[in-house]
Amino acid sequence: MAEQPFALEISVKFAENGEVKQLNKDYRHKDKPTNILSFPQVQRDLLSGLANSDDGEILLGDMILARDICIDEAKDKDVTLSDHVSHLLVHGTLHLLGYDHDDEADALIMEALEVRALKNLGIADPYADQSQ
Repeated sequence: MAEQPFALEISVKFAENGEVKQLNKDYRHKDKPTNILSFPQVQRDLLSGLANSDDGEILLGDMILARDICIDEAKDKDVTLSDHVSHLLVHGTLHLLGYDHDDEADALIMEALEVRALKNLGIADPYADQSQ
């Protein structure tokens, strides 16, 4: 990651499930709904050199959440919508920062970072019940 602190901007949109499904099909070639999509604005190899400019914050990227999927998932997980959306935003932000979960090792790294960030927000580990 970057050596110096800098301010970031991320745009977040709640959308209808159909819009997110179409974006998932168009950009990821997956014709199915998903809870959140992240669209980085900074190439992964340029992340380490980020610094604020005279223009202010750096636009790291965009995230779009499927509103009804988020609501349903929160109910299924028996967590508040706020906690679930917070988890998804942390997850999406990590994607914008170049993290992924394509293999088990990367998934474990990403999950550990999510758990740590959520703990700082006072939100319980969303993966805790999966190990039982």
